[in-house]
Formats: sequence, structure tokens, C-alpha cells
Amino acid sequence: MINRRWLAGLLSGAAMALTALPALAQEVTLKLHQFLPAQANVPKLILDVWADKVEADSDGRIRIDRYPSMQLGGTPPQLMDQVADGVADIVWTVAGYTPGRFPSTEVFELPFMISDARAASSAYWQMYESRMQDEFADVKVLGTWVHGPGVIHASKQIRTPADMQGLKIRGATRQVNTLLETLGATPVGMPVPSIPEALSKGVIDGTTIPWEVTGALKVPELVNYHTEFEGRMLYDVTFVLAMNKARYQSLPDDLKKVIDDNSGLEFSIFAGGTQADSDGPARQAAVDNGNQIVTLSEAEAQAWVLASQPVYDAWIAEMEAKGIDGQALIDEARRLMDEYEG
Repeated sequence: MINRRWLAGLLSGAAMALTALPALAQEVTLKLHQFLPAQANVPKLILDVWADKVEADSDGRIRIDRYPSMQLGGTPPQLMDQVADGVADIVWTVAGYTPGRFPSTEVFELPFMISDARAASSAYWQMYESRMQDEFADVKVLGTWVHGPGVIHASKQIRTPADMQGLKIRGATRQVNTLLETLGATPVGMPVPSIPEALSKGVIDGTTIPWEVTGALKVPELVNYHTEFEGRMLYDVTFVLAMNKARYQSLPDDLKKVIDDNSGLEFSIFAGGTQADSDGPARQAAVDNGNQIVTLSEAEAQAWVLASQPVYDAWIAEMEAKGIDGQALIDEARRLMDEYEG
């Protein structure tokens, strides 16, 4: 009798332990896919920091496998579809790589709109929450940010809009390409990884990218001239860190909380600020290489501001055709950035 009771108790306890085990020790492996080399600033200083923190805060129950340089296949413009379809669990990408898909984000890509990456990244997240969630309905957005000042890197010196005439310049997004065309250049759309080969083969005469990524792409070795602007930025590009919605929903509540606690407004500001802070060392590398850097004052930039005004007019009209109040987006973005900086 004692043995039977003991055995029944043992089996009952074992069954309870086995029932509780998955809830207590569920482990998850997530695939993070993006287009830059692992040693570039964004993966090294932002994505890895975020992933390491998520792993640590989950006590190792979340593991994030990182796949740089499109190692899971496809092209950068396909990243949003990959995360929506579950090919990847998390992606980092440029919102504008899929033109027209996230129209409201383009407000932060308008010329001379932004003066500070942290302020813009803060405004971007707040406006995502209040205005853009329908555009990102297919994914779970974890962070939204912009890079530091947009710079023109070219094979000739550029000081005025007239110097852009006839040049083939790479642009990242529809809005950047619209700006280049308005300024008299021939825009050539291509993702970041294609820039070095395009420059070396003369497919393009220059490119628009921020300083921070020029080192990973060896741009200072491929062009001799760089044009930057004091004050407000010539252009900017919007980024998004997004997760597959079903994958997120499948997590137990405590692991969802780990993801949530490491995402959102503060992370977006950190990401934008970190990317902008990385401009300095990359710029110095171009100086050390003997390249010529043209820094246009705010007064000198006025000719560029005037020349780029048609971009605003066209964008507001395009947004109106989509049923979006473009001017309201501009006004709100400026208000939120002013509040952050003020």
C-alpha cells in the first residue's frame, strides 16, 4: 500500500512538473535580417546592442541569430515582405526601399526638414503611434529612426545646385530621388550595398548617404569630394526595426514584455542618436584620406532651400491624392522636433 501510494504521488508530481516546464523554460530563437555588413555601425552599435540586451533581459530564453548582408536571401527592398511573411522574425530596413508603401514616413525625408537626428527619431516614433500604424499593419514595429545629416559624396566639387546638373547620383528613396531630379541631377535608385561597385565602375558620379556608413563602403577611397550642410539637413532617410506579428503574438507574456521594454520611443532616440554620433569618426577618415570636404553655411544653403521648394509642393499634392493631409504631417513633425530640441 505504501509503495503504491508513493508511486502514485511520484507520478503525479512528475506529471505536474512536466506540465509546468514549457511555461517556465520556453526558449525562443529569433532571426534578425538586415542589409549591411556585420561590422558596419548600425549592426555593431545599434542592432547588436538591442539584441544583446533582449537576450540578457530574458535570462537567455530569447536568442537572436543575426543575419547581416542579406544572408537569408533576397534584396533589401524585400525585407518588409520577408518579416511580414515570416521568412525573418525581425528586420531592419529603410522604409523608403518600398516606394509608396509607407507614405507618411516621407515627411522626415523632405529637404531641409530635420536639424537633429534624436529630435526627428522621437517625432517619428510619436507620429508612428498616432498616425502611421495603419501603414505598418502587417508588422509589429519595434523602432523608428533617422540617420544624421545627409551628405553628397561625388567625383567633382559641388557647391551650388547648378553643380548638380547632369550628374548621376544614387538616391536611397523616392523622396531623395525626387530632390536630386529637382536639383538637376539624374537620380539612380539603389540600395546601400550596391554603391561601391556603382562608383568604381562609373555607373554613378556620386551618392547620397550619411557619413557614418562611408567607412564600411570605402566611399572616401572611391570619390574625392564631399558636400555637407550646416543647420538643417539637405535630406534624410527613415528606418524601421520590425517584427513578424504572429511570431510576437506567439511569445509568452513575459517575453513579449522583454521585447516591449527594449523597443519604442527611448530605443528609437538611442538608435537615431547613435547613428548620427557615428558620423564624426567616418568624416575624419575622409579628412585623413586627403579628400576635400565642402561645408556650406546656412546662408550658402539658401539657394538649395529655394531650389528644393517644388519637392514640398509636389509631395503635399501627392499626399492629398492619397487622402493624407501632408501639410498637417509637416506641421506636426516640426512641432514635435521643436519640443524635443526646445
